[in-house]
Amino acid sequence: MDLPDLARDIHSKCVRCRTCEKECFFLQKYGLPGDIAKSILDQNDKADPFECSLCQLCAGVCPERINPSQMFLAMRTQAVSKSPAILKRYRRILAYQTLGRSGLLSLYKIPEGCRSVFFPGCSISGTRPESTWMLFQGLRKSQPGLGVVLDCCCKPSHDLGNMDMFRNGLQRIVNRLHARGVEEIITVCPSCFWIFKSYSRHLCVKMIWEYLNPGKDCFSGQETMPRVRLHDPCTTRFFPEVQEKVRALIRDLGLDFNELSLNSRHTLCCGEGGSVGFVNKDIAMKWGRMRKEQAGNDAVITYCAGCAGFLGLSGITTIHLADLLLDFKKALAGEIIPAKPPMTYWNRLRLKRRFVRTILK
Repeated sequence: MDLPDLARDIHSKCVRCRTCEKECFFLQKYGLPGDIAKSILDQNDKADPFECSLCQLCAGVCPERINPSQMFLAMRTQAVSKSPAILKRYRRILAYQTLGRSGLLSLYKIPEGCRSVFFPGCSISGTRPESTWMLFQGLRKSQPGLGVVLDCCCKPSHDLGNMDMFRNGLQRIVNRLHARGVEEIITVCPSCFWIFKSYSRHLCVKMIWEYLNPGKDCFSGQETMPRVRLHDPCTTRFFPEVQEKVRALIRDLGLDFNELSLNSRHTLCCGEGGSVGFVNKDIAMKWGRMRKEQAGNDAVITYCAGCAGFLGLSGITTIHLADLLLDFKKALAGEIIPAKPPMTYWNRLRLKRRFVRTILK
């Protein structure tokens, strides 16, 4: 649906119960979805959709099962269509996307007859190359003909409302996979997972956690158990099968954990969502501060490299699930330090070369 149709639908269905407003800083500032929808229809809208994280918490808690974030994304799309200069303030994240798609960092290593490919995503490949390599090697044991694709799913363009760039970029990936007979894509990044799940209906899309099973008690013999919490990325909000597999995997590692309040379907954005920090850093950081209040002094496990980095800005000790699998004790001790730019780009280049040397030998 286009923006007017979305606005009419939300205006008619929103019962103004304020449930979505309770935990959302964007709605607290600009009003209820139904009221924003009415202002759009009246051509008097004042809400800045670029301050919405697009995390879909509003949809997750709505008793009427409406999804206002679709309307806010359509508002972004309309704004960019009318004024492409808006994208200039996002030069840094768009340059990151462009590099991820470039011949320098992208890679398609798909063996003959390959039906499944490993698609780690940009962030974890740069911040945690060893963990990324370990995940690939573990997956390859059960799928020796596994291919690998390093590329960018173009979620930044999607979230900024530059839908032509997004569709063209994603379709380029999908076309290349279909041309080689690939039927399944296995992601590490939950944002890539969400993009492929939402826009590539003919591909079987899985997260790597659904394939892994350590099958050992890594805490055997330990006298003390650190206090840890679990944070679900907002892009897995509507995928309970992924969330449950992650929890089972952590339990298989022998590690007890406590849920953060507001998790699973009601999980909070880490603050990175929608690139809100480029236009309103205060709103973006509020999400992390809320998580910090909930976590207290406990470490937080997550399975999104972006979430791990952004929550860390709020003083939360974060541990990526992949790092736990790489070296359990070092990860819990905080001894696995993720790389930062510009080293992340060098890591991605080295990882690419590693894949080139290993696959199709």
